[in-house]
Amino acid sequence: MTPDEYVESIMAKYEVPRGAISPAEQLGSAVAGQLRNWAGQQLNALEYSGSYAKGTAVHGVSDVDVFISLKSDTTNTLKDIYNSLYALAQRQGWSPRQQNVSVGVTIGGTRGDLVPGKVQAGSQNYHSLYLRKSDSWTQTNVALHVNTVRNSGRLREIRAVKIWRMLRGLDLPSLYLELFVIESLSARSRASLAENVLHALRTIGTSFATTRVEDPSNTNNILSGELTKQEKEHIATLAAQSATQPYWGTIIW
Repeated sequence: MTPDEYVESIMAKYEVPRGAISPAEQLGSAVAGQLRNWAGQQLNALEYSGSYAKGTAVHGVSDVDVFISLKSDTTNTLKDIYNSLYALAQRQGWSPRQQNVSVGVTIGGTRGDLVPGKVQAGSQNYHSLYLRKSDSWTQTNVALHVNTVRNSGRLREIRAVKIWRMLRGLDLPSLYLELFVIESLSARSRASLAENVLHALRTIGTSFATTRVEDPSNTNNILSGELTKQEKEHIATLAAQSATQPYWGTIIW
C-alpha cells in the first residue's frame, strides 16, 4: 500500500455519511421541529453549517452543526438566547454540553452542535454569536466560512489533519485549523495527498505557534488568539514529531 492509499483508507474509516438517511441529517431532522417551536416567529433560517457543510467532518468529533439564524429584531440578548437553547436541549433529553458558541447534543449516538446566532441589522449573512467563555460576542458569516473552505481544493488534506488532531485529543478550533492548512499548502500541487499532509504537519511544527490567523468574516476576530502560547507550542511539538515518523501507522490510524 502506498502512502497515498494508506491516508485514503484512514479517511474512509472516519468518513461522515451524507444524505437524508445519514446519522448527521437524521439528527438535524430530530431537532428541527423543536428548534422551530423554540424560535417561533423570530426564526430566520435553520441550516447545516460547520465541518459537515464544508465537507471536512470527521466521525467521532461532531457529526453535524445546525446553525439557528434568528431575525435581527429578536429582542433577547445573545446570552439569554444561548441559555434558553441549552435549557431546551436539557428538557428534550439531548444530553447537552455547554461549549463556547454552541450547545453540543447527542441523539441516538450521533453528536451535533447547535449554534444560535442573530442576524445583524441590514445584513443577510452576517450574524452575532454569543461567546460563553468570555461572556461577550463576536461577528461571523457562516456562509463565507463554508465557501472559503469548501472551495479551497484542500478538503482531503484538511480531513486527514483533523483525524490527526482527534487522535491526539487536541482542543483546536476547526476553522482555525482549516485556514492554517489551506494557507500552508497554497504553493503546493495536489499531486500527492500524503506528502501534502506531511507538509502541513511540518508547517504546524515550525510556524503554528507564531502565525496569526484571522476570521475571513471579521478581521477583529483573531482565531489564533483562541489558544494560549503554551497550547500552540504543544500542538506544534506534536505535529513536528509526527512529521518525522517513519511509518504512517504512527501518524494516523
